[in-house]
Amino acid sequence: MTIRPHIAFLGIGLMGRPMAENLLKAGFPMTLWNRTAAKVADLAGRAHVAGTPGEAVARADIVITMLENGPVVDEVLFGLGTASAIRPGAVVIDMSSIPPALAREHAARLDGQDIRYVDAPVSGGTHGARAANLSIMAGGRHEDIDEVMPVLECLGRVTRIGPVGAGQLAKLANQAIVGITIGAVSEALLLAARGGADPAAVREALMGGFASSRILELHGERMIQRQFQPGAPARIQLKDMRMVLDEARLEGLTLPLASRTYEAYLALIAEGKGEVDHSGLLLQLEALNQVHMGGKTPHRHEES
Repeated sequence: MTIRPHIAFLGIGLMGRPMAENLLKAGFPMTLWNRTAAKVADLAGRAHVAGTPGEAVARADIVITMLENGPVVDEVLFGLGTASAIRPGAVVIDMSSIPPALAREHAARLDGQDIRYVDAPVSGGTHGARAANLSIMAGGRHEDIDEVMPVLECLGRVTRIGPVGAGQLAKLANQAIVGITIGAVSEALLLAARGGADPAAVREALMGGFASSRILELHGERMIQRQFQPGAPARIQLKDMRMVLDEARLEGLTLPLASRTYEAYLALIAEGKGEVDHSGLLLQLEALNQVHMGGKTPHRHEES
């Protein structure tokens, strides 16, 4: 009987919780840590719940971080001294979305302690996390990714993108497409509704054509149903768009569509809507035009 590696999972939030639960279902022994301990207390019967991240990683063969952003990952791993508690030979898998340069920095620092590193950000949202159908973009050495593949495959589909940092580059590409496409879907459905078409019927028609996409399917439905409780909060999309633009500047690139999308999310957050789902970009577009897709304002052909 093969002995399963012990996993320390740091960050039991919207994404981390269903991911950790899928690993528990798969039979991995686990230690969990979350900054807000109350959010993980109900899992105490299925896994050890640690009081500190250092305690969580002490016995781990694999450490998974699923935290909000680069500064938080940096603080948890190094500011709180967690890295010094990780045993030599262990593998850290950072599944958070952080700048590629920071991933490479973390890998170098951990390598100095004989700790291996894989950056493996994900796409698929809370729906994909619950269904264990995430797209996982892995950066790191072949042998390290191969070793942790049985763990990652319990969470979704894994693609090795390249060396350390490459996974984060793929995630930036993903988030650029997601953010820009949410903006395109918002504009298209608002345009159709304002002209007198049923946006639900328009979405249904477009789903059978060349404009079909997962964004139109899932987030278009959210917009029509006005269900903006967060799968992925708008403030996180704003953070990701900022990282896209930061990376573009480092590479000497100008990305006009990403820039405009960043500005739109910035306006949405400025209106106090940082906690709505990122499909809530429709709300900023409605505010900009002083109209409502649901038809609560007069049709433009009827205005005096």
